[in-house]
Parts: sequence; structure tokens; C-alpha cells
Amino acid sequence: MAEKIKTGKVYIIGAGPGDAGLITVKAVSCLRLADVVIYDNLVNEELLKYAPSSARFIYAGKKGGDHTLSQDKINELLAKEALDGNTVARLKGGDPFIFGRGGEEAEVLVAQGVPFELIPGVTSAIAVPAYAGIPLTHRGLTSTVAFITGHEDPTKEQSDIDWQALTGIGTLVFLMGVKNLSQITEALMAHGKSPETPAALIRRGTTPHQEIITGTLSTMVELAQARHFKPPAILVVGPVVDLRETLGWFDKKPLFGLGVVI
Repeated sequence: MAEKIKTGKVYIIGAGPGDAGLITVKAVSCLRLADVVIYDNLVNEELLKYAPSSARFIYAGKKGGDHTLSQDKINELLAKEALDGNTVARLKGGDPFIFGRGGEEAEVLVAQGVPFELIPGVTSAIAVPAYAGIPLTHRGLTSTVAFITGHEDPTKEQSDIDWQALTGIGTLVFLMGVKNLSQITEALMAHGKSPETPAALIRRGTTPHQEIITGTLSTMVELAQARHFKPPAILVVGPVVDLRETLGWFDKKPLFGLGVVI
């Protein structure tokens, strides 16, 4: 009788927002255990060096709907590799449980009887504005912040976003906010958010190629079109955006934009 293969384990790991230095110590420890690494487009490939040289690397893609592997295929692959006895590092940009579909992947693993651990990552929702010099909360300006997807599940019958409620939140952070930028800004203004509310779009945040546009709700679409701003990017809306003028720090560092920031 053939010996039964012992089921492996899946580590669903948050890779952080782009700056390889923002990976967590525990994430690195888990990568070092991997037989297989399945990673997304937004993952900084410098992080792959932490996995053993003997590991297999599988690129899953997942960029703006253009997926090398569909989500269903990824789910299937995670379970299969673990059931074959492998230790799998599932490396996802930002934090897996913040609009990262990590919960969906974990549900599949539970259903298949596959052990897993979730390793939180530094979410781009917080780190990217920070690298742009934009604090999401600031005494005297705002005590509330909300994180919203800019790209809801297209199969849903209706939106879960309460635009009226959002107008009362001090700082709004939209992840994946470029593709539907016009709809987002129009909805906020239609529900009472002032057209003069400061806003910022941040692309490739936390990397030497970080790009930032600042303006207002009423000007952001035109500014983004003029710059040919493409996803992925984060939209920040609220008075804290104006603090960038004095708190901006990352893009003032030596060699910024040249691939090396010291």
C-alpha cells in the first residue's frame, strides 16, 4: 500500500505595498519554508529571494482584471499543491484581507481541509498615503477614515457603497480608484461632498517610481487624464491631502525616481 501523502500548509502572506523593506519579519520566515511560491503582479519580486533556491515560483498575474491565472485557478492550485504535501507561500500585495481576496482563498482551503495561516501585511491603504506625506487622520482636521474599493465585484446586483454616509467621513481612501475615477468623484459630489475637497491620486506608491497628482474632487478627473494616469493607484479624499505640501518626504530623498532611494 502506498504511503499516504501528508497534507502541506498554505501561508497567505501580505507582501506589503511595494517597498521591499516593508515586508514583515514573519512573512520572511514563512517564505523561507516554501516549496512553492505563488505570487501576484503587485508583489515586489525582490522578495522572492527570501524563498529557498529550490522553490518553484508561479506567477499569478492579477493586474486590473488581466489575470495570468483566474481566481478559481489560483484557488484550485493552492489546494492541490498543499494536498500534494507542499508548503505553499501565497504572496499577495499589501494585506491579503484588505481588498486582496485573501478571505476567498482561505475559504477554499478550509473547504478542502488544507491547513493555512494568514500573515498580515502592511496595507497600501495606509502606507501609500504615508509615503506621499498624507496622514489619514490628523487632529483638527479629521478623526474618521474609511477604506473603499474603487472596483466592486461586477457580479453583484447592486453596490454596497453608501455614498451619502461617505460624505460625512473625514478621509476617504479608495483602492483601485483610477478606472472608475469619474464615477467616484461624481457620486461623492452628487451626495454633498464639496467639489473643492482636496484629493490626491498616488501611483506606484512607496517605490522610487511613485507618482502623485493633487487637486480637488472637481479637478481630479481632468488632471488624471492630462497625465495619462493608469492603474493601479490609490485615491485619497479629504482635507489631510493639503498636508502633503509640508509633510511630503519620500520624493525629496536623494536619487528619488532613479530606482534607488537612500
